[in-house]
Amino acid sequence: MQVNDINKNRHDSLVLALVCFVLQVALAPNIAIANGHINFSLIYCAVMALTVGGGFGVTCGFLAGLVFDLSTTGPMGLMTLLLTIAAFVMGMETRNRLQDDMTAALILYFIVTLLVSIFYNLAMYLVGLSGSIVDMLFLRSIPTFFLTSLAFLPFAYHYSTRGSSRPLMLSQKGTRRGPGHRGGPYHLGKL
Repeated sequence: MQVNDINKNRHDSLVLALVCFVLQVALAPNIAIANGHINFSLIYCAVMALTVGGGFGVTCGFLAGLVFDLSTTGPMGLMTLLLTIAAFVMGMETRNRLQDDMTAALILYFIVTLLVSIFYNLAMYLVGLSGSIVDMLFLRSIPTFFLTSLAFLPFAYHYSTRGSSRPLMLSQKGTRRGPGHRGGPYHLGKL
């Protein structure tokens, strides 16, 4: 069960936003494979969508896209649109997907990251800011996907283990609870 603590969500969101903003402005332009760079705005969007989700996650995705658009020379509003849609898709269930099922959350993240990278660079190609289809796909989209996915893993690990220390139930330790115990921590007796 996820407790929706709005003040904690806002605090965590602000701290993560500052970290990702500094990394986007200071680190991302300096690390590249071919013409692909890390998209820390997408990482911020994904963390907020996969941990909080809902309307708050979509708002964070919109703001992250806006910051990305303002800090690059690409078409204004394109990354804002893509990250808003990405946050909606990843945060539909309004639960902490990273803690519940990290494997499924990572698969969803990888798919969304690949699609965002391809659509962004395809739009760059269509407006004439990219040289060719080969440049768009193999020199921009795939390297951006690879770098952004690699940079997301420490964030995913941190947010999947944070706050997950639940008390261990007696039945989980391997001890028996007595006669009539049917197993599992949610036994309701003879109801």
